[in-house]
Amino acid sequence: MKTQLLTLLRSVDTPTVCNAIEVAQGKRGFSAFTRGTMLASDPKGVMVGYAVTAQIAALAPPTEDATTIRTRRMAYYKAMAEAPKPSVAVIEDLDYPQCVGAYWGEVNTTIHKGFGMSGALTNGVMRDLGDLAPNFPVVAGSIGPSHGFVHVRSVNQPIRIMGMDVRPGDLIHADRHGAVVIPPDVIAHLQAAILKMQETEKLVLEPARGNGFDFAAFEAAWAAFEKARV
Repeated sequence: MKTQLLTLLRSVDTPTVCNAIEVAQGKRGFSAFTRGTMLASDPKGVMVGYAVTAQIAALAPPTEDATTIRTRRMAYYKAMAEAPKPSVAVIEDLDYPQCVGAYWGEVNTTIHKGFGMSGALTNGVMRDLGDLAPNFPVVAGSIGPSHGFVHVRSVNQPIRIMGMDVRPGDLIHADRHGAVVIPPDVIAHLQAAILKMQETEKLVLEPARGNGFDFAAFEAAWAAFEKARV
């Protein structure tokens, strides 16, 4: 990904990216986004990066032996540490919607930030809200106090987060609104699409924020807006 595009993506919210994908595709109907309300550790936090995926569970103790569990845990951390940057940890909690184990807290956010990752996205639980690593946003399905029996079940496989399918290496954009998977075929056109959309929206937003805005002014602004969107 070009540095200029990465900088732009980090400066805009996820709804902007979602709309811009449709601009780049030339049609509505883009559907690779999360469903339902998610919770953000940082209301201003934005994460952009290539997905490093894993699955966890916490409701019940692991049934495998301790050596197998530890070996998989180390494989997990190795995958997170060595993934191409920018990267995002995308973790499916297999207990959803009965998630109880807060995988994301002070320790794991600090470790993953130390690896140079951009943030974490999960349908599971986060905790330690006052002590999470700074500038490492977490977007999660819930908040809770316990880690339960949390353990890694698998690493680097297709997963599903709040209705959104994610494969290892997918380009993710996420913030307090949720997340999207950016299709590979729009990446080359995404910067132009975002800039075009921002300019087009100004045709309505600037008159609406000005003095003397009434229905006649709205009608003229909306006509210009519709024409620019064609």
